[in-house]
Amino acid sequence: MRIGLVVDSTCELPREYLDAHHVIVQPIKIHMGSATFVDERNATESLRFYREHLGEQGHAAESTPFTVEQIRELFLTKLVVDFDFVFCLCIMSSRSPIYENSVMASREILRYYHPIRKDAGLKGIFQMRVIDSQTLFAGQAITVIEAVRMIAAGAEYNPIYDRLVELSKNTYGYAVPRDVKYLRARAMKRGDRSVTWMKATLGTLLDIKPILRAWRNDTAAVGKAKGFENGAKALLGYTADRVRKGLMVPNVNLSYGGELDKMRALPGYDQLVRACEEKGVALGETVMGLTGMVNIGEGALTVGFAAEEHVPKF
Repeated sequence: MRIGLVVDSTCELPREYLDAHHVIVQPIKIHMGSATFVDERNATESLRFYREHLGEQGHAAESTPFTVEQIRELFLTKLVVDFDFVFCLCIMSSRSPIYENSVMASREILRYYHPIRKDAGLKGIFQMRVIDSQTLFAGQAITVIEAVRMIAAGAEYNPIYDRLVELSKNTYGYAVPRDVKYLRARAMKRGDRSVTWMKATLGTLLDIKPILRAWRNDTAAVGKAKGFENGAKALLGYTADRVRKGLMVPNVNLSYGGELDKMRALPGYDQLVRACEEKGVALGETVMGLTGMVNIGEGALTVGFAAEEHVPKF
């Protein structure tokens, strides 16, 4: 059975990794004034966005994910022929319509695929499952990495589905933004009042950075630190501690809204590298995609891993 994977471009994995494992990317368009950018997990474009400070006005940007019709078209013109079973691994449904659009599209795809496969000389049914990752950015990548590993090992689709659903409830995505006022402006644009004007102003004046968690379809601040570097140190050190306590998947994923050498120079990074080496955990790194930089700001750090339920302590 040919099993395929589809992700949206908020999934923080390098395009080279996705292409090497034949993972299909649904791009997201970013509209900023008269300009339109397409997030296709292209690190060169992301770095240009960062170096030219194009994201400074990103708080007012509009993003356009694939519509129901575009998802249906993608499947019926290509994927129902290329694969026998496809998993759609989506950004958390509480923050984006991508999951809902994919579910709606799946009903029509499963209704209309039969003659397309028949004309291609294919026997047997086509199946697909849409999975809500329940997290964001670097966290979303963890279920994709596990799916790739299980497919390569020859696992059947039912065990893969059960495993990915389990992981979606136990995958943690964390972030430390550089600019709290930008984060508030972006939240206000989305209608999210969780970052108030007073908090944003005080945070800027006192250089207080929140440590954010995306888990089980909820996003919230679970810690804070004075200064971005202290926030990064706290998050990377905390992640190293979780690695030593044991993860559900032997992977930690990092993304950074800028050059990766700057991320590697952050305090706590070397500690995380050592912990991963000690425990045989793979440490993945990628330049943050355009969608991530627009939503949490340039120079932000995100971290993802899967672990048993626990209360974070920062």
